Amino acid sequence: MNIFVTGGAGFIGSHTVLQLLREGHDVAVLDNLCNSSEESLKRVKELSGKEAKLYVGDILDRELLDRICDENDFDCCIHFAGLKAVGESVEKPWEYYNNNITGTLNLLDSLRKHNMKNFIFSSSATVYGDPAMIPITEECPKGQCTNPYGWTKSMIEQILMDMAKADKEWNIVILRYFNPIGADPSGRIGENPKGIPNNLMPYVTQVAVGKLERLGVFGDDYDTPDGTGVRDYIHVSDLADGHIKALKKIKEKAGLCIYNLGTGNGVSVLELVRSFEKANGITIPYDIKPRRAGDIAMCYADASKAKRELGWEAKHDIVDMCRDSWNWQSNNPNGYDR
Repeated sequence: MNIFVTGGAGFIGSHTVLQLLREGHDVAVLDNLCNSSEESLKRVKELSGKEAKLYVGDILDRELLDRICDENDFDCCIHFAGLKAVGESVEKPWEYYNNNITGTLNLLDSLRKHNMKNFIFSSSATVYGDPAMIPITEECPKGQCTNPYGWTKSMIEQILMDMAKADKEWNIVILRYFNPIGADPSGRIGENPKGIPNNLMPYVTQVAVGKLERLGVFGDDYDTPDGTGVRDYIHVSDLADGHIKALKKIKEKAGLCIYNLGTGNGVSVLELVRSFEKANGITIPYDIKPRRAGDIAMCYADASKAKRELGWEAKHDIVDMCRDSWNWQSNNPNGYDR
């Protein structure tokens, strides 16, 4: 298939582009490189032996989107592009709503004008808010999101549901990710946040590599086995594979489908730190800090629907994720910067 990937130079995007190329698909990427690097796609080419066509630009640029759709006959669009830092979204709500929602509306408009109505959306377990049930199935009602980033995912999901209802030609797969970590086992591509990381694993690896002094653990008084927040960490290569499997539903012209992508295992912050130390023989100094606003105690998936309908399940365990994260960071202490 000929696949259009927005945000394809980012963390999850680059791993998915790698798998798409390895599976024999043609790929065109649109990325504004605001939180990603062209270097990731050069390394994807090195690993796959195939090149993705790169357009540097923004989903807010309607003319560019129209030109890309004019120049390519796409079979499907996988949409990753978006701002994604939870804390920053609280400080800059307008920027998040404008970029993520307006950008997605622009993209959908361009695609439908070109009669390209197959769409896979990168959503998030954050749409469940403080979940009504654990483990979380797709039937779990969507909750009150705790930050503007989460609301953008929730609102885009609603837009996609309404579009699929109004026009039966759309085939849309919504993938709700839990907590992606890890890196390609080659150590050549991985997570490369700009500035201080917002997510736990890159923070841990930057402490391990000496870029940051200590890890801050936010809250040790949650109602969880060790008091720290419990999350469902999933290896980014498993997540990328979920997008490959989702193409099956696109080919079936299945209309609107929603899947959780997670391992189904809850791992606490301190368990993850201990797993990292054990996998890599490195001590991670940490301090307990007050809870962060908007954080919830526990969140992990029931991903049995994806297994049943897509033939997908996570293959990597937490030790693999910790080992591959460190393999990437230790070989690339400054990420993609030379």
